[in-house]
Amino acid sequence: MNITITGASGLIGRRLLKNLGASGHTLTVVSRHAGTNVPPGVGVVAWDPMRGPAPEDSVRNANAVIHLAGEPVAQRWNADAKRRIRESRVVGTRNLVQALARLRNPPQTLVCASAVGYYGSRGDEVLREDSAPDNSYLAEVCAAWEKEAVAAESFGMRVVRVRTGVALDARGGALQRMLTPFRMGAGGRLGDGRQWMSWIHLADLAAMFQFAVENEVRGALNGTAPIPVTNADFTQALAKALHRPAIFPVPAFGLKLLFGEMSEVLLASQRVLPAAPEAAGFQFKFPELGGALQDLLGETR
Repeated sequence: MNITITGASGLIGRRLLKNLGASGHTLTVVSRHAGTNVPPGVGVVAWDPMRGPAPEDSVRNANAVIHLAGEPVAQRWNADAKRRIRESRVVGTRNLVQALARLRNPPQTLVCASAVGYYGSRGDEVLREDSAPDNSYLAEVCAAWEKEAVAAESFGMRVVRVRTGVALDARGGALQRMLTPFRMGAGGRLGDGRQWMSWIHLADLAAMFQFAVENEVRGALNGTAPIPVTNADFTQALAKALHRPAIFPVPAFGLKLLFGEMSEVLLASQRVLPAAPEAAGFQFKFPELGGALQDLLGETR
């Protein structure tokens, strides 16, 4: 299968390139930088998502497109950062879909990243793919982002939106940033620790994107493990995996000082279940946190 990928330099994209290449797919990366470092045999086409539709030669021969590109959310928010976060997803996806719409024979499938931020902070409420979106900033971004992707259904494409949770990998993302303080014995829960944390092993998340390409699923898929945990339980599991104490909680006001409005994401409670992928037959390799951390940290303790 010919697959075009945007955002391939990110945490999920790098893992996907490796997995899809090993499965025998022919890959094209669309990047803002033509000199992007990719594995041998992977094509690269330059495209700035904010400057107009994707080049026709990046998608002309694709059977499927995986769209991951977007400004990082994990930064201190101000008005300009929030604008970049929203426009990189909404305008970028719109420009990609416009390019697909112009093709005489568009790809069969578009798999677009989204995020569990779609649901907002919902306390102990169990959230599935049919749960309503919230009206907070990040939820509105996710809803608008998905709306642009769903527009590709109007010209016959099968569209999947993968709402990703906290992707765990020892070499990048949230877990990598946690490792240094936890290894020093300076880790602890965030706020009161009662907020639900919807996590997923990076291997399972990459496998879910590949599953969405290779199987006739459509609509929203929650890219989260089937057993979410509270932040306090996550903290204790990580400390146990590293054989360190976790006795230094970070109060909510401290997070606010460090991260500003973005601290709301760290304190949000999202008890998300992957009902749709499990119903479609997706099998998690790491359904529970202890096993996931053991796999990720086994060689890095």
